Amino acid sequence: MAQMKIDPGKARNAEGGKVVVAASLGTMFEWYDFFVYGSLAAVFSAHFFPAGNETGAFLASLATFGVGFAVRPFGAVLFGQIGDRFGRKSTLLATIIMMGLATTLIGMVPTYAAIGLAAPIILVLLRLVQGLAISGEYGGASAYVSEYFGNRNRGLATSWIQSGPSIGFLLSLAAIIFCSSILSSADFTAWGWRLPFLFSIILLLLSAYIRTRLSESPVFARAKTSGDLSSSPVAESLLRWENLKLIIVATVVAAAQAVVWNVAHFYVLFFLTQEVKVALSTAYMLIGLSVLISIPLYPLFGAISDKVGRRPVLITGLLLSVFTLMPTYQGLMKSLNPALAAATEKNPVVLIASGCNLRLFSAPVSDCDKAKDFLYKAGVSYLSETSPSTAGMTLKVGDKTMSGFNLDAFRAALKEAGYPASADPKDANYLQAFCLLLMLAVFAAMACAPIATFLAEMFPARLRYTSISIPYSMGSGVIGGFFPFVGTAIIVTTGSVFGSLWYPIIIAAIGAVVLLFIVGETNKKDIHT
Repeated sequence: MAQMKIDPGKARNAEGGKVVVAASLGTMFEWYDFFVYGSLAAVFSAHFFPAGNETGAFLASLATFGVGFAVRPFGAVLFGQIGDRFGRKSTLLATIIMMGLATTLIGMVPTYAAIGLAAPIILVLLRLVQGLAISGEYGGASAYVSEYFGNRNRGLATSWIQSGPSIGFLLSLAAIIFCSSILSSADFTAWGWRLPFLFSIILLLLSAYIRTRLSESPVFARAKTSGDLSSSPVAESLLRWENLKLIIVATVVAAAQAVVWNVAHFYVLFFLTQEVKVALSTAYMLIGLSVLISIPLYPLFGAISDKVGRRPVLITGLLLSVFTLMPTYQGLMKSLNPALAAATEKNPVVLIASGCNLRLFSAPVSDCDKAKDFLYKAGVSYLSETSPSTAGMTLKVGDKTMSGFNLDAFRAALKEAGYPASADPKDANYLQAFCLLLMLAVFAAMACAPIATFLAEMFPARLRYTSISIPYSMGSGVIGGFFPFVGTAIIVTTGSVFGSLWYPIIIAAIGAVVLLFIVGETNKKDIHT
């Protein structure tokens, strides 16, 4: 049989554009689903978990959100195996259908009051389906676009995949703002939060239609014709050291870019609304505008990586984030809630107790537990000191000292010390806050734009789908995906609203070190091999 003559590096522009749109649209849609859940976690958490501890319910909703990320390594193995053995196109179509159906059904799950424990169980199961689906999405999209464009401009082409999550994030904000604006606050909290989930059926139909119109990856088609497919891509990826060491490195880099993206888009939403006490609509508008402006930077940085290499762009984005993240978040508090920042500095809060250990998923029991829960919900940072076991709990607000848990006394003391119940719009410097958010988004675009093609270039074509999916699902999914939960838990446990930032700072720094001293440049690699 004559060998099939396919030149992946010279794909027609029209077909190439369709490939980029299809891959990016699917990624955008799948992340829309995830962001709708995460953005609304604080709104619907009380509907699916037992009453009595608002902080615990919120953390439980974030943990359920994280479950979708925890299962991703299993989905990576499943869909990576299918994609490397049977093709990119059919696998990508399956992932989009699973994701869309699971998201739509989340909008239909009855509440805890209606069906009891079955409500959170069903919610977790649907999140598992979502996590499985998205774990097969990214590796396939990255491999597919990289292989289609061959050795020309693949950094630019795959950077659109990286912009997909940002576009999905914007769409989720738009859907939430639209629904919350046409409904009363009570109706939106009671049932209106379901609408953004139900809207996803429209995106599902559009994405599935476009993907059915695609042809198979030229590189995969040639490998299939020549019989150069792996019979066990998972075993080859994980049991051969030359591949496994690359997967370990890729996991670290994927985690680093994930946390940098998260603090610029997603976690910052929690921070502004939960800790800085900014109105939800204000946080949406500020973050949404900064993300919107940053989207064109993804193809820009992708194109730059085609010229100067992937490593310089990735390293620059990570290091800029490492050194600016803490002062940027502190600046956001000073810009949007200067009264809170001033009160924290002038009248620090100190919690003095022994054996204080707030239970994250149950109602607070001891006076110390209750005090920690109260201070977290008030967005108040505090220092912890240990007292003798018989001394009980003491709370100091500035010069005022109170013994035992007294909610009214605590509120009065905080008010007297200048701690506001919410951010005052009249005192906010919105321009300064926007510039800080835009800076975060720009650094995130730099750290994320080249990552898809960087991962694709690290692995051979016969293992590419699997070998991208596994480290990305571990790094971006597990390590990066649990950041909102871990960050919130750190705040609740330590009392510092900025303490959670050490998680992304350390991970991003490790990623930069790996790129500087361990990984070689990949942008000149022949993607066909």
